[in-house]
Amino acid sequence: MISAADLGIVGYTVAGIALVASAAGVAALRLLAARPVATILSVVAAVTVTATLAGVIVIAAEMFISRKDLAVVLAVVVIAGIAGFGVSLIVGRRVSAASRLLLGAVREVGNSGEYQRPAAVLPAELAGLSDELEKAYGRLAEARDRERALEASRRELIAWVSHDLRAPLAGLQAMAEALQDRVVTDPQTVSRYHAQIRGETDRLALMIDDLFELSRIHAGALRLSRRLVGLDDLIGEALISAEPMARAKGVRLRGSAGGGLPVFVDTAEVGRALRNLVTNAIRHTPPGSTAEVRGDQESGMAMVSVSDACGGIPAEHLPRVFDVAFRGETARTPGPGEGAGLGLSIARGIIEAHCGQIAVRNTGRGCQFVIRLPLVPATAEPRDQGHLTQLAGLAQAAPAGPAKAGAGAGRSRRKPSGPGG
Repeated sequence: MISAADLGIVGYTVAGIALVASAAGVAALRLLAARPVATILSVVAAVTVTATLAGVIVIAAEMFISRKDLAVVLAVVVIAGIAGFGVSLIVGRRVSAASRLLLGAVREVGNSGEYQRPAAVLPAELAGLSDELEKAYGRLAEARDRERALEASRRELIAWVSHDLRAPLAGLQAMAEALQDRVVTDPQTVSRYHAQIRGETDRLALMIDDLFELSRIHAGALRLSRRLVGLDDLIGEALISAEPMARAKGVRLRGSAGGGLPVFVDTAEVGRALRNLVTNAIRHTPPGSTAEVRGDQESGMAMVSVSDACGGIPAEHLPRVFDVAFRGETARTPGPGEGAGLGLSIARGIIEAHCGQIAVRNTGRGCQFVIRLPLVPATAEPRDQGHLTQLAGLAQAAPAGPAKAGAGAGRSRRKPSGPGG
């Protein structure tokens, strides 16, 4: 039977050998840190086998084991070491092969622009890395697509705005020269020229105001002064503002909203967004038809829908309805009183700045724009600004509903009735 002293000697001996072997192994791993995984695993196996062999030899010498028994033990250890080396090499080669597949997939992104997950079965860690790479490249691709779309819309906007500004400026210049050179002298024509000059300057001022508002939205410089207000008040103000335009065109304008629907918004900005939608609906609704604005509550959010009788929007144009300066027509010259086709893009920017949602869908004889805003509990006090600000963020988790959202500002029609936005 082995005595306690012998066990102590064995323990100290094995511990010392293991410590020396581990130190040598750590030093080797540091030197070989940049080497393939197969080499590193071979070093680990070598350290294990060396420590085991050294321990067996030293203990055999200390315990006076017979040469026959020592040979048997050494044979067993050597066979186990060879098996360990073999397994280490196999595992190392498999990990190296999986790493090369992953590296090849990453390099291929430069050629195809897309990350293709390796078809082979990867170790759990590399599979997790592959999943994260796939998600990361997906987000990069989306960001790249958004950047390209934004850059294209900017170039398109510059071209279209240049055209839209050039036409009225040319008319203003011609009328001003005619008045200055006294080519036109009769009072009736002079009065008409003055009225046209006033109308064109008003339209130019509207276009410049839209451009300034859009630039603030895109630059993230839109500052909101929120306060508690009833949804019916916002709808009522938008209807009152648009009533003269509807009456002049012969369009019936109807509106309704359920009482007691409080929202925490910048009334001036949201009012502008609503007016853009309402005037856009009137502009595209034939005389004698009806444009309707309704306020309601849906899925815990305040909802405003603006419906017209435009004849609907072609399906291929729905994703572009909110694009900057998109009108869905080849003719770019806006009609009297119209802006640069930025109304819907501005409306989207304002609503999204309030953590809300805006979407469009075809319905009935026309289309319907839907705004969703965070709904504030009716018992909330206006002075509780911090709490209301938190409530305004609830819209981010709300469902988008059946309407299909677009990307940015004009409209196109199945039955064209003029430019949009």
